[in-house]
Amino acid sequence: MQSVRTQEKSAFKTLKGDFGYKNVFQAPHLVKVVISTGIGKIKDKKKIEVIEDRLALITGQKAAVRGAKKSVASFKVREGDPVGYQVTLRGARMYDFLDKLVHISLPRTRDFRGLSAKAIDSLGNITLGIKEHTIFPETSDEELKDVFGLAITIVTTAKDAKQAEAFFRHIGVPLQEAV
Repeated sequence: MQSVRTQEKSAFKTLKGDFGYKNVFQAPHLVKVVISTGIGKIKDKKKIEVIEDRLALITGQKAAVRGAKKSVASFKVREGDPVGYQVTLRGARMYDFLDKLVHISLPRTRDFRGLSAKAIDSLGNITLGIKEHTIFPETSDEELKDVFGLAITIVTTAKDAKQAEAFFRHIGVPLQEAV
C-alpha cells in the first residue's frame, strides 16, 4: 500500500507508453481537493457549529463559509446568508486527505464496490458524493445524531477523461472495472 504522493511521482513512467508523453509535465498530476457540504435549512447555531467543527477535524483545515449568491423568496434565503461550507486542500494536506480517503474511509463505506468511472468529467476531474461523514476515522460513532453528507472533488491536470481514469487507477483510487 503506497501513498498517493509516491504513486503520483511514478505516473509519468507508467503512463508514458499509453499516452505518448515525452515530458514529465505532460503526465497528469493532482492540483487540489475541494470538500464541500451544504447546510440547507438548518438555522440552529449548534448544529452549524458541529458541521463546521467536524469538517475541520476531517480535513485538518478550517472550513470557509459560502453565502447565497442571490436572494430567493420561495426558499426564504437572502443574498449572503450562509448556505454551506467549503475546504480546499493543496500540498501535504491534500495528499494526507487522499491517503485517508482511498485507504481507510472508502473501504469503510457500506457495500462499497468501487467508484464509477463515469464520475470523471471531460476535464479530468472526479467528484464523489459521500452520504455520511461518519466513514472518516476522526468522527466518533457516538455522535450519530448530526450526520451530514459531503461532496469531494479531486482536480487534476489530465486533458481528458481517459487520461484521468488511467491516472486515478495508477494512484490507487478504487474505480469499478468497465463492464
